[in-house]
Amino acid sequence: MAYKTARVSDGRLCDDRIPGSWIPLDSPAWCAWLEVPDNVCFTYALFSRRRGCIYGFITIRKEHRQRGGVYWSGYRRQGHRLRKHYLGRSAELTQARLAQAAA
Repeated sequence: MAYKTARVSDGRLCDDRIPGSWIPLDSPAWCAWLEVPDNVCFTYALFSRRRGCIYGFITIRKEHRQRGGVYWSGYRRQGHRLRKHYLGRSAELTQARLAQAAA
C-alpha cells in the first residue's frame, strides 16, 4: 500500500499508517502523535461554511531549527506564491490554532 499523508478533517486526524485510527485533536493521543519523530507532516482541509465545501488545503510540516527546536509551520499556495505561517511547538498545536491559521 502506498503511503498517504495524514489528514485532519472534522476535528480528527486520520493516519493511514495506523489502520482504523481517528485521533481527536487536543487529546493526549494527538499530542503523542505530534511528538513521534517519524510524523513530519499532515494536511488540514479548509472548509467554507458559505459554500458548503472544501476549497483548499494547508500542509502542516514539522521543521527542525538551527537552535535545536522542533516547530510546526503551515504552507499554502495562493496563486503562484507559496505562503508560510508559523504555528509553534507541538504543545501549542491545537484545533483552535489550526482554525486560526486557516482563517
